[in-house]
Amino acid sequence: MSFPRQQARTQRFTIGVPRNFQISPDGDRVTFLRGRHGMDKATSLWQYLPETGAVTVLADPTALGADDENLPPEERARRERMREHGGGIVSYTVDDAFTRAVFTLSGRVFYVDLVGDDAAPRELPVATPAVDPRIAPAGERVAYVHKGAVRVIDIVDNGDEDRDRVLVEPDGEHVTWGLADLVSAEEMGRMRGFWWSPDGAFLAVSRVDESEVNRWFVGDPNRPDQEPQPLRYPAAGTANPDVRLAVVTVPSPVAYRRDGRPEPTPIEWDREELPYLPTVDWTSGPDGNATLVFTAQSRDQGTLALFSADPATGLVSRTRTESDDIWVELMPGVPDFTASGRLVWIGRENGTGERRVYVGDKAISGDSYVRAVVGVDGDRVLFAASPAGRPGDQSLWLADTRQGTCAPVELPEGADDGHGGLRAGRLRGDTLVLQHRSMDFTGVRTFVVRGASTETRRTHGEIESVAETPELPEPRVTTWLAGERKIPTALVLPSWYREGETPLPVLMAPYGGPHAQRVLNARGAYLSSQWFAEQGFAVLIADGRGTPGVGVEWEQAVHHDLAEPVLADQVEALEDAARRFDCLDTSRVGIHGWSFGGYLAALAVLRRPDVFHAAVAGAPVIDWSLYDTHYTERYLGLPQEQEEVYAGSSLLSDAAKLERPLMLVHGLIDDNVVFAHTQRMSEALLAAGRPHTVLPLAGVTHSPSDPVTAENLLLLQVDFLKENLKGGQGA
Repeated sequence: MSFPRQQARTQRFTIGVPRNFQISPDGDRVTFLRGRHGMDKATSLWQYLPETGAVTVLADPTALGADDENLPPEERARRERMREHGGGIVSYTVDDAFTRAVFTLSGRVFYVDLVGDDAAPRELPVATPAVDPRIAPAGERVAYVHKGAVRVIDIVDNGDEDRDRVLVEPDGEHVTWGLADLVSAEEMGRMRGFWWSPDGAFLAVSRVDESEVNRWFVGDPNRPDQEPQPLRYPAAGTANPDVRLAVVTVPSPVAYRRDGRPEPTPIEWDREELPYLPTVDWTSGPDGNATLVFTAQSRDQGTLALFSADPATGLVSRTRTESDDIWVELMPGVPDFTASGRLVWIGRENGTGERRVYVGDKAISGDSYVRAVVGVDGDRVLFAASPAGRPGDQSLWLADTRQGTCAPVELPEGADDGHGGLRAGRLRGDTLVLQHRSMDFTGVRTFVVRGASTETRRTHGEIESVAETPELPEPRVTTWLAGERKIPTALVLPSWYREGETPLPVLMAPYGGPHAQRVLNARGAYLSSQWFAEQGFAVLIADGRGTPGVGVEWEQAVHHDLAEPVLADQVEALEDAARRFDCLDTSRVGIHGWSFGGYLAALAVLRRPDVFHAAVAGAPVIDWSLYDTHYTERYLGLPQEQEEVYAGSSLLSDAAKLERPLMLVHGLIDDNVVFAHTQRMSEALLAAGRPHTVLPLAGVTHSPSDPVTAENLLLLQVDFLKENLKGGQGA
């Protein structure tokens, strides 16, 4: 099987990799999601026992009649925001005691017992289609969303007519409860809209009113028999959804029948000052009473405030405020709390320095680039960070706040390659699930470590990955820090190329923008680049200013300019590589990318045709006034106030400058970067008399998931680049 076909059918070799781990309170059991083999898109729910290494399937979606072709629109939207292209069981929740798991299939809700002898999945008689079912902490109930209403159903059927009951339902035409709005899911990482209190007595629920948001339409010309789908899209400078928060009491069926539907208690804060709602969670105080905690952010993103609220009265108090003259980054995993009630937070040191992990007012992280708090287990805090000066690595640190210690998490004995790589994990009950990616092997290794916080840790084995092995030579990668700015850079060469042979055309393959890195110390990061190299290119990847991994100043260097810094760093990395390596033919330089990388590719041939000679731009953001509020305004401000800034980062006014071959590729039903970006660019190029190529992808959203489309897209890119760079050599 060819690599393009294999990569497409395995979803970039992710199918078969264990993911979505949950750990029992005693650390004796681990559940996870995984396909049965590397091309099995029907993901199953599994359980692993560290003591014996036994792995059993708890729920097989095929046996339960899963139909991924008939998902509710709300579920499709959730999966698009999560970039989830798999099928079957894509998410699940467990109760605190680890006795039950709940998941959804095709709008139906199932639960499976994790203890006892009867582990067969059972369907709950919910109102369908059901979205985002979440089990209560005690495991006796499940809350879910149906047609914008939040409902709750008791798992055990006691014959009560109010077993499945409505807690709160839409109170307006464009109102939903319990679902995340587009910008919260796409840009803030908040995929959910309701949260159980620790005692199960309350639900915190978000209310979203989109009546003032732009109404756009996304249609597929390939299906003229279907009406375009309306989309509420908050473009830069326009109205956002009105997002509010309330607490609802969860009554028993008897209380529900007696007292009627509970009245939501509104949680009020200054939403004029702080309209965004990035995170919501609960914590329990020393008295065991539940407290609601949430963060709110200003529209200019210069202020992020942490609030606590009494669920019974709705009384709100501000407990912490972070401010930044440019923007406050939303950091994964916080806020959280230790067992002793101390706040776990990520903030800038002294308000202006690098980010640190704080427990209370004390910084527990050192001189490293902090990425996330991974988890809190009692008074232990697990966080991810890159060692100073090594942006391509990600390590884990475990801090014991009682002992006052903080140390990097080592791989199990015999598994450490000594070459860094990427490490991710989950910790509970002093059991650590540790995933490792490295340049020394392809794919992901998943270890389960008992006694993770002790010096004499006991490893009870490895959860097998059944992902496919790429039909590809081992990536031939050199990484370094390029130029005066020390830009993280990687060069990928063909396996067959030998020093002294004819120099190769260069293919630059950046993302080059915020929130994504491509230069990583993991073999899997270079698979597609190696395939392009095998076709006769020297592939060059550079993570310039704006990308994560280096430091806050590096990230914020794109403030009010998403064009000049990112393009300048691609040119500097190319020039530095040409000085270091004799194998690069800089008279033949192509560039390709997707999303922000697509924007950068088009930007390169439009503004630096002296350097770049052909480009493939996939799903590019052409005009930033057409992109969403939270992302765009963070970097460029409001278009009403920053007209010159938006004009400087837009590509429409550059159309007449095009003198190099440009292919624009875009999904016709993309609801993230809508097709209008490519359409308007093509119109501007046509008006300027500039030849170009447009490849519209029917039925495709922001990234192709259909194997045939994904495979042929790679082949078409190679043909376009070879033709326009005057002949890359074949292997």
